[in-house]
Amino acid sequence: MLAFQGPAQPSPALGDALNVGYRYLEVKCLGCDTHQTVALDIVRRPKATPVHELERYMRCRQCSELQGRPFKRSHLVALRMNKISASNPPTTWWPGER
Repeated sequence: MLAFQGPAQPSPALGDALNVGYRYLEVKCLGCDTHQTVALDIVRRPKATPVHELERYMRCRQCSELQGRPFKRSHLVALRMNKISASNPPTTWWPGER
């Protein structure tokens, strides 16, 4: 997903990603540039759904609450095996990206 600067199509199905060991989807808000992880096992979509189709459902709640705008769309960054933490920082692809 990172190399194309957008959702890689075709991407693995949700069930396939879970079976391989990817438990989280890293998402970047287009409004506030924050990176968050979404647990794939709680996504309420069929397991045959391609991961890139989840992008249209991702919204940043913090942007809408702080700035009073409608839910700002988010951008899929990568599939991850663990959550974002101090020891596992957000994924970066380009050297100048935060």
